[in-house]
Amino acid sequence: MYYMTTYPSPVGLLTLAADEENLVGLWIEGQKYHGGIMQEAMAKKDEIPVFDAAKKWLDRYFTGGQPGSAELPLAPIGSDFQKSVWHLLCEIPYGEVTTYGQIAKTIAQKAGKETWSAQAVGGAVAHNPVSIIIPCHRVVGSNGSLTGYAGGIGIKIKLLEGEGTDMSRLFVPKKGTAL
Repeated sequence: MYYMTTYPSPVGLLTLAADEENLVGLWIEGQKYHGGIMQEAMAKKDEIPVFDAAKKWLDRYFTGGQPGSAELPLAPIGSDFQKSVWHLLCEIPYGEVTTYGQIAKTIAQKAGKETWSAQAVGGAVAHNPVSIIIPCHRVVGSNGSLTGYAGGIGIKIKLLEGEGTDMSRLFVPKKGTAL
């Protein structure tokens, strides 16, 4: 059984999903793939400990704190490959960015391969079911393009600026999936 609650945030209404013990989803209202991993209906239930912990985490995050992903019990639903990408996302330091290509290089090294597809990494990043807490907004194109955020480019910019990220080398693409 899965449960859901909502959280009003500076970037819009957030929907949180959990089992009894772990956070399995966090989506921004209007986000692409909103709730897409959930195979069954979720019951509204505001009062479970993991939701209380997640809301406190979000309170700290949106007031300039630097909470880490490891502070919450997370159990995102996805393939082994997706989970390996999401794990790497959790290692991106607060206020910093990495690229799809850098993540692909790390995945390739861990798999003992010479290369890995940055597009495959992009697909896994796009389907991250625990937005913000698993910081997919910290991934940019190799040229500094702010592309590929399922919540929309405006929200990606707000999140990065809120973290004090150096935006000087980053830019909004003229066309692409983030627009």
